[in-house]
Amino acid sequence: MTKKALICGVSGQDGAYLSRFLLAKGYDVYGTARDAQMASFSSLITLGIRDQITFYSMALNDFRSVLQVLSLVQPDEIYNLAGQSSVGLSFDQPVETLESISVGTLNLLEAIRFMKRPIRLYNAGSSECFGNTDGQPADENTPFRPRSPYAVAKATAFWEIANYREAYNLYASTGILFNHESPLRPERFVTQKIVRSACRIAKGSQEKLKLGNIDIARDWGWAPEYVEAMWMILQQDKADDFVIATGETNKLEDFVAEVFRCVGLDWRDHVESDASLLRPSEIMVSRANPGKSAQVLGWQATYAMKDVVRMMVESFK
Repeated sequence: MTKKALICGVSGQDGAYLSRFLLAKGYDVYGTARDAQMASFSSLITLGIRDQITFYSMALNDFRSVLQVLSLVQPDEIYNLAGQSSVGLSFDQPVETLESISVGTLNLLEAIRFMKRPIRLYNAGSSECFGNTDGQPADENTPFRPRSPYAVAKATAFWEIANYREAYNLYASTGILFNHESPLRPERFVTQKIVRSACRIAKGSQEKLKLGNIDIARDWGWAPEYVEAMWMILQQDKADDFVIATGETNKLEDFVAEVFRCVGLDWRDHVESDASLLRPSEIMVSRANPGKSAQVLGWQATYAMKDVVRMMVESFK
């Protein structure tokens, strides 16, 4: 029988790439949005797959709405990629961030428990939960020290998943993903902001690229291959949590320099510091140890930061 996958947050970067991946695997794919009739699903249109997905309106913070959609779809797998996804915006909208992520995850878990069906749930975790690890690579046993409302919400969802897995024997797993980028990223994400600005400047724009702290360091990967890891996590015999990352950390300054190098420019001529873009609290260095995902899942990142930059720039040239 054809497997059914329900993707919550189908309109985002990861939702779009995951939809394409699952369709290629032969799944029937269902996607949710708060108002499916009004949503543009532009990322799905970009990938040419919008017409291959069945959409439902669902508000994750409304339990009745969640239970109704799950009852209609009867999915084999659920991928929870929904919720407010910007770390920076979470400082301005802390309540919305916490509710959309933590309450939404809890409602999915409760609905699955009520339905008493062998549904497998993937939860989108985040490396932001780790906070500062003093430069040490974080793995699945590294304590959480969240430094933003977004990270607090993601940490809450992680422990909800772990609790329901233990208390009710649900198949629920979290992928703790480090930064992963693609041309489908909105421009409010700094990586896309850098790429688009550099490409415009290379074409003659006189603008200056304004950035906050470029001394921060992150592990940047390629989103289309990270969604494959999500699927692999749900194919394991036993539910578990996995760090998904490249294992390579670079400064944002290096990311900026590589983007401008790709368009034939020196970044120092076009970038300005803007104190208004600094966050109230910041993770300076983010490092990952993805050894478990390599050993257990057989998954390893193919593309590192310079590859990601090249592919993003090529998509806008």
